Amino acid sequence: MPKISRALLSVSDKTGLVEFAQALHRQGVEILSTGGTAKALRDANIPVIDVAAYSGSPEILDGRLKTLHPKIHGGILGLRDDPKHRREMEKEGIGPIDLVVVNLYPFEATVARADCTFEDAIENIDIGGPTMVRAAAKNHQDVAVVVDPADYSAIMKEMDATGGSLSRELTFRLAKKAFAVTAGYDAAIINYLTRFDDKRGQKDWPTHLGLTFELVQGLRYGENPHQGAAFYREPKGVTEPNLVSARQLQGKELSYNNIMDTDAVLQMVGEFDDAPFAAVIVKHSNPCGAATSKDSLRDAFAKALACDPLSAFGGIVGLNRPVDEAAAKSMAETFFEVIASPGFDPAAVEILGKKKNLRLLEVPKLGQPHAPSGLSFRKVVGGLLLQSRDMSREDIRSAKVVTKRKPTDEEWAGLDFAWRICKHVKSNAIVFTSADRILGVGAGQMSRVDAAKIAVMKASVSLKGSILASDAFFPFRDGVDVAAKAGATAIVQPGGSRRDEEVIAAADEHGLAMVFTGIRHFRH
Repeated sequence: MPKISRALLSVSDKTGLVEFAQALHRQGVEILSTGGTAKALRDANIPVIDVAAYSGSPEILDGRLKTLHPKIHGGILGLRDDPKHRREMEKEGIGPIDLVVVNLYPFEATVARADCTFEDAIENIDIGGPTMVRAAAKNHQDVAVVVDPADYSAIMKEMDATGGSLSRELTFRLAKKAFAVTAGYDAAIINYLTRFDDKRGQKDWPTHLGLTFELVQGLRYGENPHQGAAFYREPKGVTEPNLVSARQLQGKELSYNNIMDTDAVLQMVGEFDDAPFAAVIVKHSNPCGAATSKDSLRDAFAKALACDPLSAFGGIVGLNRPVDEAAAKSMAETFFEVIASPGFDPAAVEILGKKKNLRLLEVPKLGQPHAPSGLSFRKVVGGLLLQSRDMSREDIRSAKVVTKRKPTDEEWAGLDFAWRICKHVKSNAIVFTSADRILGVGAGQMSRVDAAKIAVMKASVSLKGSILASDAFFPFRDGVDVAAKAGATAIVQPGGSRRDEEVIAAADEHGLAMVFTGIRHFRH
């Protein structure tokens, strides 16, 4: 595009603004601005022309109308290589505006406030900003549009190199980002407004749902080689441990299945933010090993691996503490696809680095207390399922004891551990544990008693004295009978079956302790 001669700057985020404007001024660019942006520039001794003075039309309606004027939008939308456009612009006294730098009113931050009123939200719907951004993005062959201060440096660098102009490649990239920002902005508005009925009464869910995600990377393939796949991030940063913020220290590119399983392991490790050391091993989104330790990460990993070393082969490991040399040596003895941890000691990186295909992921905040929230999405043919995430963490000691025998202190500890794990196992889910490790898992079965039988079959050690957790109620007593025969002494389940009395009677018959949480954790 030709040399930039005139720019319009109107931003709420003043990050890097003065330095950027100074660079434009050095290039001889005339700067138009409004309100607080103009004041900030004048305070920095940067020459600026008020938009109202430039357009000859004052701001009115409490500032609601200031940039919606032919001299502004004509200057942005006019095609520089179109003779008819040039003649019309000259006739109307419209000069070209070559650079538009705009932030939108902080609508999302406003509605996120606990004290936000409906009126506050409406006032923070930007009109002029999105209009200028979309106009500039549409005319990107002649106009550069900037919606993110992070792009200032690239613009300054290119202008310095070219004597004040920008490449079509850069203006196109900026235009795509601009349209993504306005799309996300409009989505946030419609998501908010359509949660109100016509009388402004709030509903649980918006009648229209707008979603925008940003591509992180294309993937080699999906669940199977014949399926295409890609990985996208949410436009707003997620505060809890997540794959988008992870740093890959080594290994091959993550696959679709790697991402699915690593996400599962991060959520499971999050259950043990209060444990000195915790290790979880996942295969096909189900845990095949999990353990805690008071002594070391190596001990926690060893106990997790002992649960089902056969299934752990090729699995995903998640840890709540940085990997040290001792733990790395233990993990290096088994083939894993991914090891995710809040950090890796240099010695650990050297040891695990010898396995070139092993992915090492450093995940910020993994293992730290956090309060995650948000929504869960699942695509179905012709539609989308949306639900709040299952972030319930029950105080096991508050569970209702329904049997004649109460759990012992050691059994309470086991019930707590088992219940945390069971929540993350695919339904129907049965988990046998001790107080600090998984002993056997039955996952994803159509029949609950079959899940119990599989969990017994998969156990690599005796289940005598073990704890059993069931993600939903027992519809019949048969699951309790299987647990008792295997050697379990206590059971945790939601309760709520029409046959609860029969199930409780079976537990009493076997001398088991049983508690009801009242919370179901189906995971399909």
